[in-house]
Amino acid sequence: MAEFRLETERLVIRSWRDEDIAAFHAICRDPVVMATLGPVMSLAETEALVARERAFEAALGHTFWVVERRSDQRLIGKCGVIRGRVEPILDLPEIGWRLASDCWGQGYITEAALACAAWFFANRADEAIWAITSSGNLRSRAVMERLGMAYQPGLDFDHPKLAPGDPLLRHVTYRLDRPA
Repeated sequence: MAEFRLETERLVIRSWRDEDIAAFHAICRDPVVMATLGPVMSLAETEALVARERAFEAALGHTFWVVERRSDQRLIGKCGVIRGRVEPILDLPEIGWRLASDCWGQGYITEAALACAAWFFANRADEAIWAITSSGNLRSRAVMERLGMAYQPGLDFDHPKLAPGDPLLRHVTYRLDRPA
């Protein structure tokens, strides 16, 4: 399969490569990044996550791809669309992202997510894209709102992979309808 590549003004969104693991692991072991996502990840856990991303792309033609800054070719995160793996968005298109903490507040994820959403709607027939995050992840919720996503309060849920009492247990759901 040819490498996926999508370019924006400042970013390249592309398929995963073996050499991406170390740079992505630096993001996944950063406690600032992981504070709203879950525990910091070991190298083996990061390798397994990248393997899942590659498997999603092979099966679906899309995934949470690498986000690379064009100015210096630095891997700064991931963004894209997979199929949701938990209710209430099981098997629905789920947009998601993760970004290096030193790159926060610069509009990179909004830029990447807008491009990924536009690509998805141009290339897939689904009527909406969904997103979930822990209720306290205000940065991700702000990105969802900048994308034009609407909060779906009736779909708040406790994430089934988290233990009762986990501060990240309660999750919120957002929806972005296909443009008219």
